Amino acid sequence: MDWGQDELLSPVVRDTEVTTAARRWKSKKVAFPSPGNETPGVSITPARPMFRNTPGSLFRQAVTPRLRVNPDVSSILGTVGRTPRFTHTPRVTLSSMNLDDSDWTHSLYPSPLSGLGDTSFTDDITNLSSALLKEDDPGEAAAASLFPEFLASFLQHSSSAVFELLEDYQTLCQEKVAVLQQLCIRAGQSSRTAGVWWLLQQENSTWRLITSLYRDRVQTALEDDIMMDLTIPSESEKLVVEQLFQRDAVIRQSQLVVDWLESIAKDQMGDFSDNIEYYAKNVYWENTLHALKLRRTSSSGFTVPLVTELDPDAPIRQQRPLAELDSEDDSRLLKNLFSLIRAGMTQEAQRLCKRCGQAWRAATLEGWKLYHDPNLASGRMELECVEGNPNRGIWKTCCWRMAEEEQLNRYERAIYAGLSGNLKPLLAVCESWEDCVWAYFRVMVDSLVEQEVMSSGMAHQEVDTLPREYLEANWTMEKVFEELQATESKRVLEETKEHHHVIQKFVILGDLDGLLEEFSDWLTDSKPLPSHLLRFMTHLVLFYRSLGIALKEEVCVDVLKSYISLLIREQQSELIASYVSQLPAQLASTQYASYLEGISQPQLRHRCLQLATEAGLDVATITKLVVETVRDRDGTEFTHHNMTLETATTPEDQMKIDVIDWLLFDPAHRAEALKQSNAIMRKFLALQKHDAAKAVFSKVPEDSMREIYRQWEGLSQDTPLPPEDENAIREHLCIRAYLEAHEAFSDWFSHSSSAPQKPTPAPQAKFTERVANEMREKEYQVEWEAWRGRLEVLTEDVKERIYNVLLFVDGGWMVDREDVEDAERSHQMALLRSLCLPRMTFLLLSVLQTSSRHQEALRLADTISSDQLRLYEVFSQEDLRRFLQKMRESSLLLLDSGLDPLGYQLQP
Repeated sequence: MDWGQDELLSPVVRDTEVTTAARRWKSKKVAFPSPGNETPGVSITPARPMFRNTPGSLFRQAVTPRLRVNPDVSSILGTVGRTPRFTHTPRVTLSSMNLDDSDWTHSLYPSPLSGLGDTSFTDDITNLSSALLKEDDPGEAAAASLFPEFLASFLQHSSSAVFELLEDYQTLCQEKVAVLQQLCIRAGQSSRTAGVWWLLQQENSTWRLITSLYRDRVQTALEDDIMMDLTIPSESEKLVVEQLFQRDAVIRQSQLVVDWLESIAKDQMGDFSDNIEYYAKNVYWENTLHALKLRRTSSSGFTVPLVTELDPDAPIRQQRPLAELDSEDDSRLLKNLFSLIRAGMTQEAQRLCKRCGQAWRAATLEGWKLYHDPNLASGRMELECVEGNPNRGIWKTCCWRMAEEEQLNRYERAIYAGLSGNLKPLLAVCESWEDCVWAYFRVMVDSLVEQEVMSSGMAHQEVDTLPREYLEANWTMEKVFEELQATESKRVLEETKEHHHVIQKFVILGDLDGLLEEFSDWLTDSKPLPSHLLRFMTHLVLFYRSLGIALKEEVCVDVLKSYISLLIREQQSELIASYVSQLPAQLASTQYASYLEGISQPQLRHRCLQLATEAGLDVATITKLVVETVRDRDGTEFTHHNMTLETATTPEDQMKIDVIDWLLFDPAHRAEALKQSNAIMRKFLALQKHDAAKAVFSKVPEDSMREIYRQWEGLSQDTPLPPEDENAIREHLCIRAYLEAHEAFSDWFSHSSSAPQKPTPAPQAKFTERVANEMREKEYQVEWEAWRGRLEVLTEDVKERIYNVLLFVDGGWMVDREDVEDAERSHQMALLRSLCLPRMTFLLLSVLQTSSRHQEALRLADTISSDQLRLYEVFSQEDLRRFLQKMRESSLLLLDSGLDPLGYQLQP
């Protein structure tokens, strides 16, 4: 039937009797409008505390916080006052309920935007969604800000305000769900956007569950040591159950799970209610009533059999149907009633019954209340009102039997099954994982409460007629999920495997080891996890850490590392350092150093180090690791080089040159910069990459040695510089001397190879040509003299600088003054001496012999053979043979020039 038509398709034609609800449907096309809001809006779950506005469920009226010594738990709960262990909305008795004909829908369904304060938020969402629709993936773009926002909330709250932090997480998720919902509507339910929206909805629900359960668990842990649970005999069902909830954490937390699932269903009620409306006001089954009246007044026969009485039991008692339209109305009403009860809105369900003319049905939903007579124990002369249902046992037995009645509508059976704890009819209408978990836990709470009442001796005799399996059921949370795993519903089985449902299961059970095992399996799976799920897992682990709960450290580390890897891939440089700081210190340094290796922009490098400092990371160790990793990456060993003058600088070499910058941002790291630059230059010198070594040397600021001494004096003025720093400074000076000598030789070689060319006169030249040639000769002589003079200067310079290397003070070139345990460095320095000192010697010989300074070349033998310098020890046999050959050549040339073999004048 099309309930949206302007005509009422009913046997009863009425204009003046159209109900207020029907008129409202015609004008607004909305079943349950929000107060003061005439504009249809998108259904957005308002941000609100989890249980503060959640209607009480089955036994919540009987659950009141126990009186106990008040410990100071505000520091760990993060609230000003104590957080009640279970917050509930007291139910109003049927006699006091306002079941009149007023527009009760205003209180039943608040506007989805009512919690947002004003319409500016809606406008902002609309404008934002318009911009996001231009993105390739609007869902991911809209939710991307959650990554920095979650970190900001985490850093803002101290470890003592963990529950305020969880509330912030919920708020952030709710805001993004609102934006994504708008996007899904405007973008046509894009699969990726809808997937992100669903994932954030699930995350919001999970944070809500964690907040609720761990408030109770933390309070329990804090208060168990300082209070005594005394079970006081009572004549009241209500007081008995109150004591049960006070001492039994399982039933208390099971009720919190029920409340959580009902709050989720309440948030989703708007989707179901928009298509439901009831036109009856004070009369129910009006079409059947109209048909019966027509039969009395009309002589024509009716072939359709209908009930002849209109009491609630008539259809079953007479085995006759209602009018077709009434049956449809009843089915729709019962489904809506069950949805309200599923959402924990029993009071609203009663109002709906009264509104539709079924006050008797509203009364059947009232019998659950536990009996309590305050006059038995008060001792007052003035009598007080009695609470609850003294015949609750009879009512419950009737509800159970109604749930078993197969002729009743499936939703009607489910309504009374939920009230009586009858699981099978209740599960018959449960379609989702949440519905089934709600059904099991509701029945579990009902069963445990009933067993407690029976053990107290106050149970009604009628209760004994209920099945033994219900009265003696041994329900546990673990058993609930075992039963759920064995369900025949394919949808529920599939939803059981969903990530957030798995997390919710282990959170409810308090099985953190099992939860972390699941995390480990997910991380090792070949299929990558959604980025928002990985963010949630990380912050969940950090939440448990803040509570001081012992976790499997290796799994926690794997979760953090996976999230850090995600942030690195997404180039979230502002976030990485804070999460790395949550790793163990040594691993944190290694992890952050690995990240810094791939950063080349100077500004970003400086920012990353600044963030690392703010996060409390060991920046000195990290930068050292970066440099060491890069410089050792190729694994090239020190080997004897060939005699080529230079080896080209490769891109890998350039990375090693640039990596020194990491140690130059902070002057406090200058000593380490000197050590690491020395190590890189040692490798370059061994490979004859002199240009690369010079590039590294130019990176080190000129004031580095002065800065090292200044910082050390600031720390300790009385003690000398540490030996490793002294050695690093000396090595730096040695390398500088070598590079200066090599540079001087390069200048000399370049100049000596560029001698001016003597002009050649043309044969049989004319007079003018001879004059021009003479002028060129004169120019040549001038250039030659200038070149020769410059060559002499360069020769002296290169000789001096090479001797600076060969005669390096205090023990020799590349020799430490202080002994330090560093075998690898000592080996490299010794090898460099055997590689570079012979080379410098041969370069000097080449310079001197080319300049015809053979006598000076022969004096070099005295330097090499000196027992004080012991330079001959670094020469190989082949090098010594070559050196002596050079000496022989110089001696022969001196003899040819009329001098003795040592260059002195021959005596007559």
